[in-house]
Amino acid sequence: MVVAGAGPVGLMLACELRLAGVDVLVVERLTEPDLTIKAGAVNVPTVQAFSRRGLLDGLQQRHRAALQKMAEFRAAAGSAPIPMKLPGGHFAAIFLDGEVIDHDDPDFADLGPIGDAWFVDQQGIEQILGERAAELGVPLWRGAELTGFHDDGDGVRIELGDRAVGAQWLVGCDGGRSAVRKLAGFDFPGVDPLITGHQAVVEMTGTEGLRPGWHTTEHGIYAYGPMPGRFLTVEMDGPPADRDAPITASELEESLFAVSGVRVEIGTVHSATRFTDNTRQVTDYRLGRVLLAGDAAHVHSPFGGQGLNLGIGDAVNLGWKLAAVVRGDSDAELLDTYTAERHPIGAWVLEWTRAQVAIMRPDPHSRAMRTVTRQLLASRDGATFVCKKIRGVTHRYDLGDGHELLGRAAPDIELADGTWLSRHCTDGRALLLDLTDSAPLRSVAARWSDRVRVLTVKAAQPRNFSALLIRPDGCVAWAADTGETAGLEGALSRWFGTPEGAAAVS
Repeated sequence: MVVAGAGPVGLMLACELRLAGVDVLVVERLTEPDLTIKAGAVNVPTVQAFSRRGLLDGLQQRHRAALQKMAEFRAAAGSAPIPMKLPGGHFAAIFLDGEVIDHDDPDFADLGPIGDAWFVDQQGIEQILGERAAELGVPLWRGAELTGFHDDGDGVRIELGDRAVGAQWLVGCDGGRSAVRKLAGFDFPGVDPLITGHQAVVEMTGTEGLRPGWHTTEHGIYAYGPMPGRFLTVEMDGPPADRDAPITASELEESLFAVSGVRVEIGTVHSATRFTDNTRQVTDYRLGRVLLAGDAAHVHSPFGGQGLNLGIGDAVNLGWKLAAVVRGDSDAELLDTYTAERHPIGAWVLEWTRAQVAIMRPDPHSRAMRTVTRQLLASRDGATFVCKKIRGVTHRYDLGDGHELLGRAAPDIELADGTWLSRHCTDGRALLLDLTDSAPLRSVAARWSDRVRVLTVKAAQPRNFSALLIRPDGCVAWAADTGETAGLEGALSRWFGTPEGAAAVS
């Protein structure tokens, strides 16, 4: 297996594959990790994915350190403290009031001990996953730019400059300008950009006129903070003339002045990037023996903070499926469910970001819609709905009819032995949770014992289910209200192949 790209998505995928016993090589064109400012927070599915792999502590440590820096910045600026409840986020720079959100909504229930793990930036995620990949023995070749490949139907020969490697499969996790996507010829339809955005961390003076937080002006949007020297601008007068040109201090000064009216002087530029609202998505995440994940499969503006999380979701969905195919447990048709499950969520993110741009524009019609949206988000129902969408707690795959939990993330419940369900998922295997000590359940599952582990334990509190079949990505593949086994054998066959044993990993 070769994974192109050593960002968070590529590293997460590599870790999932290696945990499943598959040999994987990560190749990355950059010689050092990319420290450019990017995502600054993660959502519930991402934290759950880390928790299931025993990586929650690392997130929490970085979350607490980020909160401390935010608190210091806000105190210096005379702003209110950061609310400690589940963060609501923002929609089109309209922040949700944490006091309005219904935190007792059922969709926020049974998330497990994942609090205090939200404010982790992309570099922090990449560092955690890089350390994990090293622990698992995943080789990483830096300075190895993918320049071509050939898929002969039985494998892929990958060219890396003056050397080449062979692999059964190639996965492009190499970003929005993916070489893998372009070389393979994936169809990539979408909508052209209308805006120019900048995000930067700098040393600057003359900031007295800037207000912390997000602000709408007559000429665009700007955000100042939540760390010293960090700001973001959105100009609505078209895409940049040359997105690849070096970003200068003068360009950043002019952009901030254009939208805020505040003239600052920027010295050192620690990190800076341009972005647009270009939205595109491949029609299929797989062509032959080549697959895509993360920004290689879908690009959009950063509004709502969905990009990093969307890519992590791709990786955990694909990892166990690709490993099952490589091991010979399942046919390649299992990979068709990767596109079927992840494409709709990616399409929703693209629509979500386009909608935000539509009400960020300064024309009278857009501003009128923005006023209406602000009023809706000030209501309990409106704020709760948008918060649930932003936090990802309503994500569900269409796995057909059945129990209300089918296709959703497994609830991270407390068990009678004092542990949490997520802590039993660190080995990356599928899990059959049996809360009633059912011999018939164990009898059915025994035929898949090499792929599915049975956990027989009582719940700490009464539950509306007696058993759950949980895929390695945390998705509920089957559920029962009582001790019945109806449908279990079909679900085991569908997701984990025939029960006649697994082929050796190659």
